[in-house]
Amino acid sequence: VYETKDGRYIALGSNEARFWRTTLQLLGLREEDVTGQHDKAGWPKLKQTFADIFKTKTRDEWCEIFAGTDACFAPVLSLAEAPQHPHQAARGNFVEVAGIQQPAPAPRFSRSVPAIQSPPAAVGEHTDEVLREWGFNEAELGALRQAEAIG
Repeated sequence: VYETKDGRYIALGSNEARFWRTTLQLLGLREEDVTGQHDKAGWPKLKQTFADIFKTKTRDEWCEIFAGTDACFAPVLSLAEAPQHPHQAARGNFVEVAGIQQPAPAPRFSRSVPAIQSPPAAVGEHTDEVLREWGFNEAELGALRQAEAIG
């Protein structure tokens, strides 16, 4: 995972030789410019080289460069972005229940599709119950409420 110019991130997993060569080409590198892909001693320098290059463009610019290529590359998406990503949308990986978008149940099979059994909990609905399970007593819960750390 590498940070980009705009403070966002991309994920790279070009393990196979053909993906590796594609990645180098898209980064403007030649195989002679870097240590061998499997040369563990050279990985720190290679990682820094990649980090420096990825910092030169925004995440979305890198997505455009890698789009439609045979490289193991993906943007790291925020929770707000993930449901709108074309791959996630095409697979129905997010659903809306009671006005709240959330991951769809998984795994899904061809003959059985799991369903969400109830709407999500309201914010703070189980706070006291969970904190009590973790060992907080009533005085501590009161102090957290007083400090406005919990509702």
